[in-house]
Amino acid sequence: MRWEFDNTRPVYIQLCEQFTNAIISGAIKPGEKLLSVRDLAKEAGVNPNTMQKALSELERNGLLYTQRTAGRFVTENQEKINEIKQETARLRVSQFLNEMAQLGIQPQEIEALLAKMKKEES
Repeated sequence: MRWEFDNTRPVYIQLCEQFTNAIISGAIKPGEKLLSVRDLAKEAGVNPNTMQKALSELERNGLLYTQRTAGRFVTENQEKINEIKQETARLRVSQFLNEMAQLGIQPQEIEALLAKMKKEES
């Protein structure tokens, strides 16, 4: 994983987002075992306590689980992964629409812009 952080937001939240994105995109597979907290923290360049806080939050959200003595794993519950993927997508679309509204761009203009961009990418 490539770790990038923004100094304006708590690092543990950014870690949660980056792990969530990696899981819902399939970059980290269901059932995959994660490195230890210490190794992940070293890889990301963060304090182990910060990494632990992020991983605990992901466990609370149901994306990770811990097996005693075996380590931490990504959930194999594809329904949960899909649910979080849809929630994430809805949130990002909502943010996008709010930003467009702040720019004074009407829904019809957004649709036309998206159609144009899709056509250009084809």
